[in-house]
Amino acid sequence: MAITFGRSFWCLCSSLLLIVAAPPAAAETKLFESVQATPDGEYTHGIEGPAADLDGNLFVVNFGKPGTIGRLPAGAAASEAFTELPEGSVGNAIRFDRHGTMFIADYKKHNIFAIAKGATEPVVWFHSDEMNQPNDITIARDGTIYASDPNWKGREGHIWRIGKGADGVVQGQIMPAPRAMGTTNGIDLSPDGKTLYVGESSNGQVWSYAIRGNELAEAKLVKAFQPDTIDGLRTDVSGRLYVARILRGTIALMKPNGAVEREIALKGKEPTNLAFGGSDGKTVFVTQRQGGFIESFRTDQQGREHCLQRGRC
Repeated sequence: MAITFGRSFWCLCSSLLLIVAAPPAAAETKLFESVQATPDGEYTHGIEGPAADLDGNLFVVNFGKPGTIGRLPAGAAASEAFTELPEGSVGNAIRFDRHGTMFIADYKKHNIFAIAKGATEPVVWFHSDEMNQPNDITIARDGTIYASDPNWKGREGHIWRIGKGADGVVQGQIMPAPRAMGTTNGIDLSPDGKTLYVGESSNGQVWSYAIRGNELAEAKLVKAFQPDTIDGLRTDVSGRLYVARILRGTIALMKPNGAVEREIALKGKEPTNLAFGGSDGKTVFVTQRQGGFIESFRTDQQGREHCLQRGRC
């Protein structure tokens, strides 16, 4: 005897099949679980300086050879060539300001380059023979650039303040500080722009400073890691710090008081720097010296720089 079923039964079965076939969306976006985003070997041993624009493109220095900048388009699984710096220049850091201008720290020739939004040609925005490098940079709401300037052999360093004066001319100077610094490396601002965080690679310490015009004040030790185990750092809109633990293979996520919330395990063991990107600013991209690739993970707060580019911070 044939058995017949009503329409409602078949709808129920179809729904159950869809549920079984489709994995939960949450499983694809677990927070703080890093995945490799690009193939091995795309970038040189000098892979550094990640920064994302508001279109979701990620830019990283030393794509294939020194002196280049690569671009990882939004949603892509491999990078592509974006531009080259002038002969002899090698980038180490990239940041974007509120107008979409890209700034590149050239540690070989002591330059800060600028590339206007929509362009690819780098132009010298600032140069000083008094600089050791520069190494890493961060940008304030008003466009002021703060640059770390390490002396690796001397295991000491400075911070430069670079910006336009009243006459519109770009000027730069070493910022006086209340203490002698180690090899200044990773650098970023607090969300309100009043505090500058600086990582010192030689001693593994992260310090905070109050910004008082052209000077640094109120030096506070935020966290002391082991010497030579920290590189780049970034802040999110809640004020937390993300510190690349080079040779440790993690990103330390910590509160402004230095309390470490978690150590985010990475695929590679030599993270050099990190940047926030993605459509919501909550994807963290990490440059890996070991293997020359980029990896990424999701976090629960957008990055300060991403918020700044949107004019909301």
